[in-house]
Amino acid sequence: MAGRMRSKPFGWTQVPVAVIGQGTWRMGGESTHAAEVAALRYGLELGMTHLDTAELYDGAESVIAQVLRDCRRDDLFLTSKVMPRNASRRGTIAACEASLQRLGIAHLDLYLLHWPGPLPIGETMQAMEELVAAGKTRFIGVSNFDVDAVRAAMAALTRERLASNQVLYNLAHRGIEWDLIPLCAREGIAVVGYTPFGNWPRGRVLATLTAIGDRQGKTARQVALAFLTRQPNLFAIPKASDIAHVGDNAAAAEVELSAADLAAIDAAFPAPHRKVPLATA
Repeated sequence: MAGRMRSKPFGWTQVPVAVIGQGTWRMGGESTHAAEVAALRYGLELGMTHLDTAELYDGAESVIAQVLRDCRRDDLFLTSKVMPRNASRRGTIAACEASLQRLGIAHLDLYLLHWPGPLPIGETMQAMEELVAAGKTRFIGVSNFDVDAVRAAMAALTRERLASNQVLYNLAHRGIEWDLIPLCAREGIAVVGYTPFGNWPRGRVLATLTAIGDRQGKTARQVALAFLTRQPNLFAIPKASDIAHVGDNAAAAEVELSAADLAAIDAAFPAPHRKVPLATA
């Protein structure tokens, strides 16, 4: 069994958050509901207490709601998101309240704008600040925002600070390392990576990960997760809808990467040496 998940400060908030959490994209199917509930519960037992969902995910919030019945709310870090088309001032507040009702809780820990949309960012950020003031969420943030969009969101805030930017991040998509991760690090913004196993590598990259894992009795996927959370402001939320995968993900927190390991991964799959467009799922 994997050991207890470690946590680290979540950006400027300094709140301890699990390095590896649990994503819920496409959860909530009638035939998979019981297995998904069991997987999330097992993850919580292992300390993967950051649960990520969104109004877009339909039935995922109902899955989490069932899991929450057996948990102490204060032990969890819960994130949800508003869709851009609903992100007017009134729409953002209504969407958050609807998510709270579906989840059966009084407040979120983090509420995000799911991706940049057509509505003015200032209107959305105003609503986000009102949600914090009303106690509906502790912190606010964004998702799928590139450097310019993050700066625009920051400039639109008057009382609060962005706590997080949730973005696609895996070994095939390392573009955020060029300028987005450094910007977020300077501003105390936690970077939460989703789809960490997308475009799973083969050949030299996979051989490198496997060799590093073999020395520690870990898998290539666990080494990849450790790499993607290697810096102080990096977190990951892999989805796992069965118990075996949850255990595998949790064990990644036990992987220790040396300077030589990091250099080997960089050499096998180097990050871009220039700015590239932000990748999204």
